Amino acid sequence: MRLLPGDAALSRRVADLVHGYLADLPDGPVWRPPQFAPSAVPVEGTPAGAVLDEIAERVMPHPFGNGHPRFFAWVNSPPHPLGVAADAIAAAMNPSVAGGDHAAVHVEREVVRWFAELAGFPPGAGGLLVSGGSAATLTAFAVARHRAAARAGIDVRARGLQGHDRPFVLYLGAEGHGSARKAAELLGLGSDHVRLFDDAAMLGRMLDSEVGIPVAVMATAGTVNTGAVDDLAAVADVCAAHRVWLHVDASYGGPAVLLLDRFADARAGLARADSVSLDPHKWLYAPVDAGLVLLRDPSVTREAFSLVPPYLRAEGDPWFSEYGFEQTRPFRALKVWALLKHLGVAGYRALIEHDLAVAAHLAAAVQLDPDLELLAHGLSVVCFRVAGSDELNRQVLAGVQASGRAYLAGTTVDGAFALRACVVNPGTTTADADALLSAVRAALPS
Repeated sequence: MRLLPGDAALSRRVADLVHGYLADLPDGPVWRPPQFAPSAVPVEGTPAGAVLDEIAERVMPHPFGNGHPRFFAWVNSPPHPLGVAADAIAAAMNPSVAGGDHAAVHVEREVVRWFAELAGFPPGAGGLLVSGGSAATLTAFAVARHRAAARAGIDVRARGLQGHDRPFVLYLGAEGHGSARKAAELLGLGSDHVRLFDDAAMLGRMLDSEVGIPVAVMATAGTVNTGAVDDLAAVADVCAAHRVWLHVDASYGGPAVLLLDRFADARAGLARADSVSLDPHKWLYAPVDAGLVLLRDPSVTREAFSLVPPYLRAEGDPWFSEYGFEQTRPFRALKVWALLKHLGVAGYRALIEHDLAVAAHLAAAVQLDPDLELLAHGLSVVCFRVAGSDELNRQVLAGVQASGRAYLAGTTVDGAFALRACVVNPGTTTADADALLSAVRAALPS
């Protein structure tokens, strides 16, 4: 589509809107309820400038909230401005990154190679960018299911899971992400065949007595609920002894584990995994969506997914679409590539250390307050509650969210309702953490 005379002004207006939005975020409320009444399907067109006016008035003042420095709810970081710019460039180029010989393919291969190296994977490891950790886990489990079925003499691509007496079984750490259950259901394993384990010793005993076909074990490098990091080395030992696929969910905690020296032991365990999921759109500040699955042996992945129609057959390297479910794939890699180029490992280390320090300040402040209880603190997650009932804490949560002064999430820790804060914003300061606790106190019923 060719540029029209007014398109340059349109581009400048968009740039101004984006700049103003990012610049004004810290001074506004974290969240305000949207006023978005339904309207009829447009029949006649509207000038582009008027559409932008409506976006500025009706959409941009009502964000999710994750760009604000006092957004402490879920693991949703603000987008780095360079990531926003790179995403716009990728959208303008608009390639399908299924494969072929064009820049987007080579950029994605480089991003995968960089992360495989950071993860300690051997030369020849591979992977691909996906929508997020859920899609990464689903991809990894599909490959693990293919390998487990092949070892049992089952052609799962042709026959599926029909007519087999032994169930296919998935092992999941007790705080493992819910996407693992979804994946088990989508892959035909069934949530009834997801076994939960507390630690490596328990996992070993369960595998010793397993009568089904173990598909994979999923350990976690940074649970989203409490920030806990599993003993990855011990779990890797058990998986190696039982020849079971090890998947490490590092969607949230991966950047800390891969980049910071204090997590060297966990990183050594992660390096032994068969697959790893990472989310650059979580703690690497890339715009959504940008997930990544790393695979130790890409050949097994291609065996599980490759299906090339005649009109796409080409010479050269295999296409990305042969390593996952998506055929049409967006240019996700450019923003991740640009941010790594710009910040480097050293820059990312400093930003992540900052987030960890703010979370540590918040946890310490909770412990010093006689009216608050610290329930869990791992990585940049802090779970706490007001002394009192679960109902009281639910009221406090609703009050803080409605106030616009800060935004928390609710969760459960050891059966108790908790207020959950997660710091993944380099713009968040210890003063913002203190303001969060002030908002909690203000939300207490009088």
